[in-house]
Amino acid sequence: MASNSLNMNNKEQRCPSWTRVQNKQFEKALVLYGEDTPDRWHNIAKEVCDKSVEEVKKHYAILLEDVSRIESGQVPIPEYKLSDA
Repeated sequence: MASNSLNMNNKEQRCPSWTRVQNKQFEKALVLYGEDTPDRWHNIAKEVCDKSVEEVKKHYAILLEDVSRIESGQVPIPEYKLSDA
């Protein structure tokens, strides 16, 4: 019998159950608590509802990986239609 992790898609495996609100809290906390902030990850975790320090660190690692893939050209930039406003 296959495990649940094998049935989940790649995005679910990488960042399970992060809501839009939690992502926004995470982004704001990254700005608020810079790299030189003592206890940075504990402070960020406190700002993000229901996420542990380890979950926050993992989410940050995924963010860095995504940015790297975008900057290296592995992820195409979407084309947006200009509106006639």
